[in-house]
Formats: sequence, structure tokens, C-alpha cells
Amino acid sequence: MKSLIGISCCQKSFGRFAMLNHAVSDTYVRAVGDLMEAVPVLIPANGPQADLACLLSRLDGILLTGSPSNVEPAQYGGPPHPEETPEDRYRDGVTIPLIRMAVEQGVPLLGICRGLQEMNVALGGTLHQRLQDLPGRIDHSTPMQPLAAIRHAKAHSLRVVPGSWLHRVAQSREIAVNSLHNQGIDQLAPGLVAEGVAPDGTIEAFRVANATGFAVAVQWHPEYDMERDPVSRRIFLSFADAVLAYRRGDQARAFAAD
Repeated sequence: MKSLIGISCCQKSFGRFAMLNHAVSDTYVRAVGDLMEAVPVLIPANGPQADLACLLSRLDGILLTGSPSNVEPAQYGGPPHPEETPEDRYRDGVTIPLIRMAVEQGVPLLGICRGLQEMNVALGGTLHQRLQDLPGRIDHSTPMQPLAAIRHAKAHSLRVVPGSWLHRVAQSREIAVNSLHNQGIDQLAPGLVAEGVAPDGTIEAFRVANATGFAVAVQWHPEYDMERDPVSRRIFLSFADAVLAYRRGDQARAFAAD
């Protein structure tokens, strides 16, 4: 029997009448279904209506996805966003408590882009809202190019912490990553350990050191080039190994990120 992997959705409006939908990019579904050979289970962004305990009792892992929306600043005591900034409070209402429960119960977690930011906030950290406005920081935001190959191309290098989970996955002290985010880590949450740092000092990968299971996050998007990039591929395969170990009750292997 295959593992069940929950994938966080966003609230989005579609169609002529802007009907509300719960949506996620196909890249995440393919990462779970094709590469990890598990069953993708979409988690609606339905805020307080979500039965998180029921979800966690059935899932073998959780993939926290990227999104154009930003984490609502009230979640970490930050100033309000500019009016035009996209938010998704109903997604926050699901993912923030879900992260805390998953870490407590040892359910394997992989956060990507917004997912990294959510994990940091859920566990007590804070965010910069626009890295490009900070002195000495590079512009990490999405290149406004119509060609996906350009938007998703490697944008900067990343220094990998020796001996870390990411070091084992990357098999290198330095890797190249894409960059499609405005928000970034300000204060790293207690209990989180940095695993990869951009040239401007932005933390772009971490693990939850005190978790009872696999709980890691990356700021870039490995799902965009998982078919051709070995590091991106191994990120998902490492998650898959932890999910399988958790499902089998092998906590030692499920904790392989440490």
C-alpha cells in the first residue's frame, strides 16, 4: 500500500465569475505521485473548518508548498503588508497549527518556499517582508519573464552547512538554486538549525533539531527541476525515505534529517 502525502493548497479565484477554489501547482502533485511514488492528498485552505487531528491520523507526511501569497504578518507580530500584497489567511489558519501538531507527533514535514516561511513562523520565528528592500541583500524575487526556463533557472549559489542533512543530500559544500520569493527569514525560530545560507546571509534551508521526526525546509523550488537536477531529486527522495520509515514505525530512520 502506498503512503499518503498531504499537500497544502491555497485559496484562489478562477473562471469568469471568480469562483473560490482550493488549488496547488501540478509540480507538487507530480513530485509526490511520480517521484515519491506516493498518493497526493490535497489539504484545503479552509482555516478553522479544517479537522487537523483527523488529517494527521491518516497522513504519512506533509508537503508545504510555495505560493504567491505571503504569510499574514499578525502571525509573527510584524507590521501590516502594503495593501496590494497577496495574503491567504485561510491557508495560514490550516498550515500554522498543522505544522505545530506534525512536529509534536513526528509526522514527516518538507517545507518549500512559503512552506519554509510558515514553518519558521509556526515555531516562533519572524520574517522580512521584502528582502530586496534591505541593505546588502540581493533581489530574491521572481524574475518577470514569460519563459518558465528563465523564471525557474538557477539564480544564486548557496553555502551548505557541513555535516547537515542538506550536505548529505547535496553531496557538496555549495549548490546553485532558483529564487522566487520576496519574504525571507528574519529571526530563526528556537529549535531550528540553519542548513544553507545565500551569499547575502539569508537562511534558505533549515531543519527542526528538536523534532521527533523528519522536519526540514528549503526556500527555493526543487520541484521545478526535479527531473533533471540530482540535488532537487534527492531532496524529495530523502523525504520519501522518511515518510516510509514513519509509516513503518521506524522512528530512527524517520528522524534521518538530524
